[in-house]
Amino acid sequence: MNGEHTREGDADSDSEPETGTRDPDALLRRAGVRGDPNRDQHFLVDDRVLDRLPEYATEADVDLSHVLEIGAGTGALTDRLLAAGERVTAIERDPGLAAFLREEFAPEIEAGALTVVEGDALEVELPEFTASISNLPYGPSSELAFRLLPEKRPLVLMFQREFAERMAAEPGTDDYGRLSVTAGHYADAEVVEPVPKEAFSPPPAVQSAVVRTTPSDPDYEVDDEDFFMAFLKAVFTQRRKTMRNAVRNTAHISGLGDPDAVVEAADEGLMSARAGNVTPAEFADLATLAYEVGDPGEPQ
Repeated sequence: MNGEHTREGDADSDSEPETGTRDPDALLRRAGVRGDPNRDQHFLVDDRVLDRLPEYATEADVDLSHVLEIGAGTGALTDRLLAAGERVTAIERDPGLAAFLREEFAPEIEAGALTVVEGDALEVELPEFTASISNLPYGPSSELAFRLLPEKRPLVLMFQREFAERMAAEPGTDDYGRLSVTAGHYADAEVVEPVPKEAFSPPPAVQSAVVRTTPSDPDYEVDDEDFFMAFLKAVFTQRRKTMRNAVRNTAHISGLGDPDAVVEAADEGLMSARAGNVTPAEFADLATLAYEVGDPGEPQ
């Protein structure tokens, strides 16, 4: 690792560490665990990255009165969030780690500053929260992001770097795709920091990056949001084809009963473009048209 993890005052002793000063390596030792790549466990242990995650929220004047953390692990980030915010809800699916968090942070829990929820963040009921700052597990990171984004709250989230760059990509770039349009439907997203493998224990096989999102309303309207999302999913499966062919070839995904009617009614220039060069507003206009004339049914 980077050799700078240890903080004064958090040796493995009987004394209770001060909130905001817990050493991530000491937390791993106290928990008696090691990360397991097979279980998607990569613990963030770089103090400098851990310290910066809440700062990305505070520098944007984000309300930290109730912070949601998903994938709390041994509590290294939880500790920083407790120091930066008023109240934290930490969700952890591993029963052993959830029990450790309740023991390690017993004073903070007793004071009402921390709530530990044991369970899968895709299944448990989310609390009312003002922001989420999380080192998400890679496996379900996409599903977790799109559970959080519609909540319209500021987010500071750790992702696989490739995913992060696609999430924040602009039209016409190599990374622009369905993820970019879908994320942009709910928020403005920016990659604020790349994070090397060595910041984790054990190091993952890929690089990571931190994304900060600010809730925003899109500069377009759609008649049916579910159809819009299904339409995006469909046409981006054939992003290298023209929109004309993409619309016709993916009716089984979008649920369109009459894709030819959509092609005939749409702008010729738009139908000649490829999905990677179509703006979100153009997608919205086309999806609205498709919903009106394409005889939509149930998408796949």
